Amino acid sequence: MPARRLVRLIEKNSEQLARELSEKVWNSPRCSDLRKVPADELQARTREIYQNLNNWLMDLTEAEVEQRYTELGARRAAQGVAYSHFLWAITATREHMTAFVQREGFSDTPMQLQGELELMHILGQFFDRALYYTAMGYERERTRIGSNLRRRRDDHQKVHA
Repeated sequence: MPARRLVRLIEKNSEQLARELSEKVWNSPRCSDLRKVPADELQARTREIYQNLNNWLMDLTEAEVEQRYTELGARRAAQGVAYSHFLWAITATREHMTAFVQREGFSDTPMQLQGELELMHILGQFFDRALYYTAMGYERERTRIGSNLRRRRDDHQKVHA
């Protein structure tokens, strides 16, 4: 599969890509709320995406992607990160990876171009699912937090009534 060559290229350059993306995210006002996430956690997550891209794209089941990203969405909600900032960081990750593939893809032949297009399609599907599942996890956690706050407020009012 021609896309595998590009995936291996991304994995090979994972440290550089993770560093560049981390700088981009940390310096973007659209992601400023991610400063609530410990820097080492954010960097580890960024590296994980690039280093294990083949696994994420080719091997994981839908259920595994769902579990990983609903957990991530819930974690960011619990950390108090605005969903718009979290969404932008995921979008920036996708754009950063896409720009790298376009820059390094070397689509000189129809077969190479096919590989690049195939990878872009697979990346698009993966990130669409990741966004959906992070939203699910985020919403569930915000609902849980809101329910706990309402329950505490109601309990407090009963005690003081």
